[in-house]
Amino acid sequence: KYLEEKTPDIKVFYLQTGQKFRDFISEPGYTGALSKEIYDAGGLQPSFLAVWIWADMLIKNFKDDEHLIIDGTPRKLGEAILFHDAIKFYKRKMNVVCINVSREWSKEKLMARKRQDDLEGMIDKRLDWYEEDVVPAIEHLRNSSDVNFFDINGERPISEIHEDIVERLFK
Repeated sequence: KYLEEKTPDIKVFYLQTGQKFRDFISEPGYTGALSKEIYDAGGLQPSFLAVWIWADMLIKNFKDDEHLIIDGTPRKLGEAILFHDAIKFYKRKMNVVCINVSREWSKEKLMARKRQDDLEGMIDKRLDWYEEDVVPAIEHLRNSSDVNFFDINGERPISEIHEDIVERLFK
């Protein structure tokens, strides 16, 4: 919304992989069924599917005159390296906003959503693979000299988090 108001002549391309995975596993097909098994068990999807989802979205829909906002990827080190490569291909500067919250805070908020996959055991599995797989991807981007990396404290009111992000990215 901020970008749309600040630059109304530039569209925002919002790439969000989580919903695409949920849509994918609800469709018939062998690959989707295997992916659904992983989803139902609270596991992390294989990198080739994650890369396929975001690469397909970029290739088919992204235009050169749009802002690009990515949510939910990359989730593994190899994906981070490929995504970094894609951003270079598109001749973009990568700004990473990492909204940091504690495991306890995360678990509390996920349980409160009451989504079908938000059972306590499933949440613990997702938080475990976050620490094992996602953190190395974050560290790769944090330590890349051509990436602007912003750590944001996420355990605050949304309005404060938004102000912090806007201030760091645009001022």
